[in-house]
This record gives sequence, C-alpha cells and structure tokens, in this order.
Amino acid sequence: MIHFVFPFIMDDVLNSSCFSSEVVGGSGSPYEGGIFNLEIVIPERYPFEPPKIRFLTPIYHPNIDTAGRICLDILKLPPKGAWRPALNISTVLTSIQLLMNEPNPDDPLMADISSEFKYNRAMFTSNARKWTEQHAMPRTQDTKADLKENVTPTESTLQKRKSEELPREPKKSFKGP
Repeated sequence: MIHFVFPFIMDDVLNSSCFSSEVVGGSGSPYEGGIFNLEIVIPERYPFEPPKIRFLTPIYHPNIDTAGRICLDILKLPPKGAWRPALNISTVLTSIQLLMNEPNPDDPLMADISSEFKYNRAMFTSNARKWTEQHAMPRTQDTKADLKENVTPTESTLQKRKSEELPREPKKSFKGP
C-alpha cells in the first residue's frame, strides 16, 4: 500500500514541488508491517526529468544507501536510466515498493548488504527485519529502547553506514485541515 502525498511547508511557505509519501513494506518481505517515509522532489522540467526520491526512514537494503538514495533505473535519465515522460509518481512509487520486495544485488549502492543478500540470505532477512522493527514500525518508547539493545548489525555494515551517514532532518509535512 502506498499513501501519497503531502506538500512540505518550508520556511512557512508551501512548497508545491516537494512532497512526502509513505510506502508500506510488502507482505512476506522482511519489511512487512513497516511504514517507510519518502521525500519526493519534483523538478521544474517534470515530466521530462524524473522526480528525486529518497527514503527518510532508514532501511536495510542493497539498493538504498544510508542517505536514503535509491538505485533504480527509472529514477535516472537515459542513456544510463530508463526514465520517460509517460511514467508518473504512482508508477515510480510502485516500482520502489517492488524493489523493496525484490532487491537487485547486481546493481547495489551498499556492497556489503548486497553480498549478504547473495551469500547469506537468512542473515540479510534477519538484519532487514530488525531494521524494519527498529525504524519503520510504530512503537512505544519502552519498546524502541528494548529493540535498540537487541539490534546488532554486522561490524562491517555498521562501519560502512557510519562512514557514509549524512545528516538528515525530516521536513514538516502538510496534513491538511
């Protein structure tokens, strides 16, 4: 399920080119039950340029990095990408949801997670599930503290993510009247 779309309010001005969306983790995936927030920026030349989309909710996925950037061909212009003006935001969000359920380990942004996905699927599924429980599921404060103590990503993954981590401040979204 995809919940769409609220314009952001930035500096007390409604920004009609920046939106938020929620993507729900697919059934049977390690992201099941998680609600993942995305930021969508519509460029001036849309639909001739693809929207810029990134995850605001941390996700353990080979095609999504710690800054939330997504490796998906339809988010890039040709010749390297597959964006075309006939695509729309709904189609892109559906493709992102499909990517969540079916990672592409041959075109990763996170090489260590890609290797884990390829060669140790059980560990990947366990780590992805833990990240989903920690970051994407509504919890009480006590439960969040308990989860943080129990989540132990692999040493290399933790070092990689810390070194790549960029500051992310969530923007306010307009919820309407």
